[in-house]
Amino acid sequence: MTSVLDRPAAQFGSAANLVCRECGTTYDLGPSHVCEMCFGPLEIGYDADLQALVTRESIEAGPQTMWRYHGLLPVAPLVDLHVGMTRLVPAPHLAKVLGMRALWVKDDSGNPTHSFKDRVVSVAASAARALGFEVLSCASTGNLANAVAAAAANSGLKSVVFIPNDLEAGKVVTTAVYGGTLVAVEGSYDDVNRLCAEVAGELPWAFVNVNVRPFYAEGSKTVGYEIAEQLGWRLPEQVVIPIASGSLLTKVDKAWRELGKLGLVDPTSYQVFGAQSAGCSPVSSAFRAGHDVVQPVRPTGIAKSLNIGNPADGPYALDVVRRTGGAIDDVQDGEIIEGIQLLAETTGIFAETAGGVTVATLRKLLASGALDPEAETVILNTGDGLKTLDAVEAVARPTATIRPSLDAFREAGLGL
Repeated sequence: MTSVLDRPAAQFGSAANLVCRECGTTYDLGPSHVCEMCFGPLEIGYDADLQALVTRESIEAGPQTMWRYHGLLPVAPLVDLHVGMTRLVPAPHLAKVLGMRALWVKDDSGNPTHSFKDRVVSVAASAARALGFEVLSCASTGNLANAVAAAAANSGLKSVVFIPNDLEAGKVVTTAVYGGTLVAVEGSYDDVNRLCAEVAGELPWAFVNVNVRPFYAEGSKTVGYEIAEQLGWRLPEQVVIPIASGSLLTKVDKAWRELGKLGLVDPTSYQVFGAQSAGCSPVSSAFRAGHDVVQPVRPTGIAKSLNIGNPADGPYALDVVRRTGGAIDDVQDGEIIEGIQLLAETTGIFAETAGGVTVATLRKLLASGALDPEAETVILNTGDGLKTLDAVEAVARPTATIRPSLDAFREAGLGL
């Protein structure tokens, strides 16, 4: 593996260093994610002068992908599957059902492997190439596995992906099809993640959510950048985001603060809301209890893409939600299924279980009065419902089964 010091500086975009999120200690750019001083997590520090060169015009002149924001990201697009610039869909029918004034769905199911994870992997894989790695790896609840395997196949890297052995069949197939090494581990995601941390200490591989995590996490900022640009360079008043590790929520907030600081949007106030499954709700539970520390749990329930029982960014998600005056709640499996159906029936968007969590939590937050129905709101759909068909197969059935005759059609009373 080539040292970062031997790589061209241009490959690292506007990144300047790694910074501890707890104590502020800085480090040279490289494959590291934990502070040696306090064991806090590291994130990317940026060159303010380089970021200040970014304008609305320079962004709009860029490609119709997430890499139009390359001047705000930590690495050049060395791996590019044409990720991003997904639809921001107006949802007037859903808004009417829920009694809301203005509602949008940011639909990331349109990415190459049909989830927002393509964003973080595009940045992580580019960093891996810049750092000289030859193997791309991860621990995953499914969507990340798809994205890593696809990015590796596209870029000529090898992939070794670790998943829980009870993952949805669709996500197993849509990872294995790319031809990399797929390892099913007997245990939960947290068990898989611990194993990957141990393997990362033994082998010179780029684990996107371990040793190159600071780069990986920055990819989520592009969701926030796109929402602001698609709204005409302004910020919504409210946003509802599903929580797994919590990184997506914190990075959307980071993106909007960056845009305001750089003068690319008016720095208007907004509220951030988090959504979890009741089967895995450590961040929601901590929010309700008023705690700053997130107590790990053993995940259950159908929303497997959110089943991270010990979320790395949980405390930071709490900070964002409380600072912006938002809230975090969780919903049961039955509510998740209803959320998937409601979104599909009112928008034509078929979401995976995480999307059902978001819609159901939106409804719950409205009912509790935590979320303002008059405020312009964006919700995030992070993945395609075709990945989690088993969640709705019992309720999404034919309306009727009839003989192939007009009389049978009439008898069934199907004339609308």
